[in-house]
Amino acid sequence: MRLPIALALLAATLAGGCGGSSPSAASVVRAWSQALNSGDNDGAADLFAPNAKIVQSGTVTTLANHHDAVAWNAGLPCSGKIVRISTHANVATATFVLGDRKTSRCDGPGQRATAIFRVRKGKIVLWHQTPNPTAPAGPSV
Repeated sequence: MRLPIALALLAATLAGGCGGSSPSAASVVRAWSQALNSGDNDGAADLFAPNAKIVQSGTVTTLANHHDAVAWNAGLPCSGKIVRISTHANVATATFVLGDRKTSRCDGPGQRATAIFRVRKGKIVLWHQTPNPTAPAGPSV
């Protein structure tokens, strides 16, 4: 299952026009969402840098290594369909509509969740859940 994620990142890199550039923040977020939604916790974890910070419900967690990132992704109860994504430099803000995962029932199906992703060199260094914007989500991207 890791091959589709690698191919998505490769395609995003090539689409950027510069063979040596890192994938965009938006492409990394989309690849993470795809891996999570398909139940590929290992592939989702591959997109996190060592010592990535997770900010959720006022708590900061550090994912020291790949093992921690796999465990954190596996612990997320919901999948998420991206309905809005905006970027500025290496930061993407994505809003998701939550749903069940293959391995768990979502605790808020149909609700929206928003997270800020800071990406460096194609890896997530910060995942920060934020309050949802009050504006409607708009068309799916």
